[in-house]
Amino acid sequence: MTAQNVFPIALQWESDKSSRIPFMAYTDEALNKKELQRFFYEKHWCYVGLEAEIPNPGDFKRTAVGERSVVMSRDEEGVIHVFENVCAHRGMQFCRERHGNRKEFVCPYHQWNYTLKGDLQGVPFRRGVKQDGKVNGGMPADFKTEDHGLTKLKVASRGGVVFASFDHEIESLEDFLGPDILHYFDRLFDGRKLTILGYSRQRIPGNWKLMQENIKDPYHPGLLHTWFVTFGLWRADNKSELKMDAHGRHAAMISTRGTGGKAAQVTQVSSFKESMQLKDPRFLDIVPEDWWKGPTAVLMTLFPSVILQQQVNSVSTRHIQPVGHDAFDFVWTHFGFEEDTEEMTQRRLRQANLFGPAGFVSADDGEVIEFSQQGFEQKPFHRTLAELGGREVENTDHMVTETLIRGMYRYWREVMDA
Repeated sequence: MTAQNVFPIALQWESDKSSRIPFMAYTDEALNKKELQRFFYEKHWCYVGLEAEIPNPGDFKRTAVGERSVVMSRDEEGVIHVFENVCAHRGMQFCRERHGNRKEFVCPYHQWNYTLKGDLQGVPFRRGVKQDGKVNGGMPADFKTEDHGLTKLKVASRGGVVFASFDHEIESLEDFLGPDILHYFDRLFDGRKLTILGYSRQRIPGNWKLMQENIKDPYHPGLLHTWFVTFGLWRADNKSELKMDAHGRHAAMISTRGTGGKAAQVTQVSSFKESMQLKDPRFLDIVPEDWWKGPTAVLMTLFPSVILQQQVNSVSTRHIQPVGHDAFDFVWTHFGFEEDTEEMTQRRLRQANLFGPAGFVSADDGEVIEFSQQGFEQKPFHRTLAELGGREVENTDHMVTETLIRGMYRYWREVMDA
């Protein structure tokens, strides 16, 4: 049976370009299942967490790859494993806690238990139960525990960031990212030990691709976000670069804030609020760090699953976890570095208030994604327009463009049509 027979979808594009995206790409449930298979379960590395989240043997974190629940654990030798959160016996999601420490994993349904590597090590009543001199039940004589471990994912870690893939034949993580994106990845994750500062999470009622688009879109920050434009953290006239990998799937938005602090009046932008003041001016207590090497903000979108954010002193990962075609869980992990002073840690925590579900900036993004999804569902045979800066896909030295969105959908079409 071919993929076309499995996923009977009629998606109509207006041309061979990727600048006009059909609304159906966000609204069709069958298409969403095909996306999950092509982008999350085949030939792609997906983010699962940070090594600092499971620092000790026995530590684990429950997370997700696409819509599949997985567990990231550290075994007795310190090696990190990722396996599917589905018992090999009757399919129960056996791990319910988000984080913890265990010597083994035990499914509560029938007490099958697994090592920290995901190997099956114990089956109750495997050899039956002796009663009145007779053994009742038990597993078949040819049953072998080594044949019934948990589904294990291939794992790659770089700079303290952990990725996993269901596809054990996948290319290396470094080849998957490509040299340009790898350069900015290594700028942030340069070998310093990470420390976890906290989490936030929200469920956003919109298609998962919309968050990838949102962080590939430099058009909106100075227009939608009052905080950004009023206090000058992100403006269209900042010195900037937009870079993609060779496939157009991953991207980095690189911006350098001007030295003037609060923005001069921007009369043509309605989001600018000249009278807005901060009750706590420490939100703008920005201290340049040596590792920045110039840019004050770099936002990387690694397709399909994660955004890696540096916005001045706030650093975090943002994990995209699809939930059907019209919602996704969005999990923020705010972190710092072991070498940080207490003052820098507090600075990172303060600036983190710009982001997350109730962030001064990010609350806007969740709302417009929800409203966009409502528009798509209302008019499913229409299309979006991403033609600022033209219809081609190319790196640029400015932010007045939607080239990164076009790049992502050029890649999307290539993979979905294959």
